[in-house]
Amino acid sequence: MHSHHHEHHHNHKVNAKTVIYLTWSFAINILLSVVELIAGIVGGSVALIGDALHNTSDALSILIAVLAYKIGLKKSNKHFTFGFKRAEIIGAFVNLILLFISALYLFVEGINRIISPQNINGELIIYISIIALIVDGITAKLSHHESHHNANMKMLFLHNLADALGSVGVIISGLCVVYFDWHFVDGIIALMIAGYMVFHSIVAFPKITKILMNATPDNIDIDEIKKRLLKIKNVSDVHHIHVWNIDEEHISLDCHIVSEDITVLEKARNILAKNFDVHHSNIQLETKESNCKDCCL
Repeated sequence: MHSHHHEHHHNHKVNAKTVIYLTWSFAINILLSVVELIAGIVGGSVALIGDALHNTSDALSILIAVLAYKIGLKKSNKHFTFGFKRAEIIGAFVNLILLFISALYLFVEGINRIISPQNINGELIIYISIIALIVDGITAKLSHHESHHNANMKMLFLHNLADALGSVGVIISGLCVVYFDWHFVDGIIALMIAGYMVFHSIVAFPKITKILMNATPDNIDIDEIKKRLLKIKNVSDVHHIHVWNIDEEHISLDCHIVSEDITVLEKARNILAKNFDVHHSNIQLETKESNCKDCCL
């Protein structure tokens, strides 16, 4: 006997208006990348060309975030019975990889520029980087208020914050070139930004991969769940307990309860919802004579 309890919340934490803003941000960032690339070629600045390439990866991260959000709004069907909400987590994972690759690129470029400083047009770098800073600042601001509770938007925010810091760094580098002829500063700042990006990539990686691997959520104690369910009157055993995140907001549970009393199902659901915030449960009721060893993982 199975009992299915579904309580779907249609509260998407990423505001739809924010997605519209981010779509515009994507277009602006692509335009900025083209301007930086042209300016870098004309001014002979490898640093500016590199920043253009990095900004392009950030523009792509915005596009991924928007597409993931829109896919996540699609309703479930017979092929995707849990819906498409995990698309946002996949998008966050892709963004994380892009962030890490961008960091590696900056590490290599930073070391090269320290070892072999390149002559660059400091004034051109300053002017273009100020424009880039404004664009990156606006984009980071748009994603910041959504980033505290959404991994996808957090990765997007980190992308743009790193880009904004990068623009500040390039401005400082340009000033050092103009006033002190210190071309090596560009490489030092690049290494600092790369370190920041790697740190946040490492911090975000476990949470995202746990969701993708259907791991038990960090705030859930399976032993405690079993203990609480066993306290229900007429329940003699609880096993086959699996708990996982459908997405960042929704937790799903599957378990078997041994009892002759069908009313224990409702009691179990109430305990799971009230004490563990599990509103999506699939509970199979078994008798003592039942043997499910072959079906239990």
